[in-house]
Amino acid sequence: MKETKESIQEKGAFIQKDRETYAIIPYFPGGLVDSSTLRKIADVSEKYNLKTIKTTSEGRISLYGVKESDLDNIWDDLGLKPGGHTGKCVRPAKCCIGNIQCQKGLQNTVEMSKRIDKLYCGTPTPRKLKIAISGCPNSCAEPAVRDIGLIGTRKGWRLLVGGTCGIKPRIGQLLAKNISDDEVINMINKIINYYNDQGIEKRMPAFIEKIGFEKFSQNVLK
Repeated sequence: MKETKESIQEKGAFIQKDRETYAIIPYFPGGLVDSSTLRKIADVSEKYNLKTIKTTSEGRISLYGVKESDLDNIWDDLGLKPGGHTGKCVRPAKCCIGNIQCQKGLQNTVEMSKRIDKLYCGTPTPRKLKIAISGCPNSCAEPAVRDIGLIGTRKGWRLLVGGTCGIKPRIGQLLAKNISDDEVINMINKIINYYNDQGIEKRMPAFIEKIGFEKFSQNVLK
């Protein structure tokens, strides 16, 4: 029996242009993947004749051409969880490598992204909500054009809100600076709660524009 659209999406699968096959995106905490997992992805792709594998704009790995009948077996063979969240929720955080490898990195972006994902990834929101984290002001992860963006500095984190690179691009506005890891988590929690409580069905940038940045900042900083 053919599965429903909702049950397919729960398996991390997204219908493609041919309306017959799906794409799946495994979840890699912090965006890190080891060589054995890459080999497994290659083996699974060959086994199920998946001819296209692509690194996404968010730094993930997407496998295309998946048949609905193969979905369960592919996930079992991969031994990985789905990471391609869709719909009205917090998406997996995007990050650069940060100070664990980069000579310019000032903060640990990987651990921060893991911490954020553990607490908030998949959390329902009025519209999709994207978070990006860069370990230094060079901003390789493009935090200024995400709903919530973090930029590492020598004194902590700068937190931006309301950025987007969509149809109407916006640069995020500075909400806080020189904040600690714990303060970042606390502030993201306040932002998401306030966003949900207002019940305004708009993306974060349009939501902030509607109510005004001053009112938004007063409510999440109090």
